[in-house]
Amino acid sequence: MGLFSADIATFEELYLHQLEDIYYAEQQITKALPKMISKATDLQLKQGFETHLRETEGQIERLKQVFQLENMEPKGVTCPAIDGIIKEANELAGEISDKNVLDAALTAAAQAVEHYEISRYGTLIAWARQLGKDQAATIFEATLAEEKATDAKLTELAERGVNARAESTAA
Repeated sequence: MGLFSADIATFEELYLHQLEDIYYAEQQITKALPKMISKATDLQLKQGFETHLRETEGQIERLKQVFQLENMEPKGVTCPAIDGIIKEANELAGEISDKNVLDAALTAAAQAVEHYEISRYGTLIAWARQLGKDQAATIFEATLAEEKATDAKLTELAERGVNARAESTAA
């Protein structure tokens, strides 16, 4: 037994583990986003988080479709990576008193989540294609496009105001 919770003997088992990993991650993200929404003060950032929460709920439904294609009940496996990203964001947010600096931190935390998701969905697409699971790959591609779009929106939001407002905050 190594990095994973159970011995994985085949490429297909690795693929299914990754599917369960991202399912868990998306569930954790839906729990974290309402907290981020409540802490955000920038209206566009708050609205972006609300939109992403709805998108994440749709992504979970898509993952359920993939589980159905695999004749499996949807289930997750603990993902220390997403747990760590969320824990770090919560700890950092608890240390920031200025609302503008907090908005910049929340934006960065959201991008860390997006980058994690982008890497996982990219891998799932490649593995699904390798395994001949083209329908699953197409489902993952729809989610990957949303994740990349959200990341781009967060970058634009940060560069068009959130970071500048945080920088202008007096020490």
